Amino acid sequence: MNARQPTALVADDEPLLREALAGLLGKVWPQLAIVAQARNGREAVERFEALAPDVCFLDVHMPGLSGIDAAQRIGRRAHLVFVTAYDHYAVDAFAHGVLDYVVKPVEAERLAQTVSRLKERLQAREPASNTEALLQELALQLQRTANAPAPLRWIRAQVGGTLRLIAVDDVDYLRSDTKYTLVAWRGDGGGPAEALVSTPLRELATQLDPAQFQQVHRSVIVNLRAVSHVARNDNETATIHLKGRGEVLPVSRNYVHLFKQM
Repeated sequence: MNARQPTALVADDEPLLREALAGLLGKVWPQLAIVAQARNGREAVERFEALAPDVCFLDVHMPGLSGIDAAQRIGRRAHLVFVTAYDHYAVDAFAHGVLDYVVKPVEAERLAQTVSRLKERLQAREPASNTEALLQELALQLQRTANAPAPLRWIRAQVGGTLRLIAVDDVDYLRSDTKYTLVAWRGDGGGPAEALVSTPLRELATQLDPAQFQQVHRSVIVNLRAVSHVARNDNETATIHLKGRGEVLPVSRNYVHLFKQM
């Protein structure tokens, strides 16, 4: 491997996220040459075979071949970093520092830590000898995730002396509130209503349908169906305006790219 100019492949089926990661890599690792980008696992393998980059950044969930499927075909011929929308892939493969992963949206600080480890591994010349076994472990975990329960449909909340069952589809947004989570939903007659639940936002995030609910700030998750419009700010942040509600929700700079096409 060429230590003077390391090379990389970036694979993600979402063009905006792929470009965002490539741009961020250019900032935290300017010496890295991104020689290929791929839209799916099949393209990732094909472009790896053609260009043999030193490092592969692979989205876990891609159509056709998943990122883990692609990684199994690439094997020890490259250093592997998985990119995922979830943080529950931190199994032994990652905990032991043999493989690495970053969570979408990728943050510069977290990516810089990964880059630091990659530089050390590139000095070692070859990936770890037990890469194949660790990839098999990840493949099994991905299969278990695919068989996970259906997304949450109801949220139980205590409103005064009454236990309310709030339909998740009626929820406009959720916001972390100290030890609780504020649930803002459409109450009786469609008017805005709020309640506090003891379930942490982080835990609720794993149970919500990711196609409908999007985290836009470390303390805010919004129902995309409730969004009226998004206003971009000069400081690379944005604000979300909701249908029929006066609240304005913050979008941190790590999540702004999700709304570039809105």
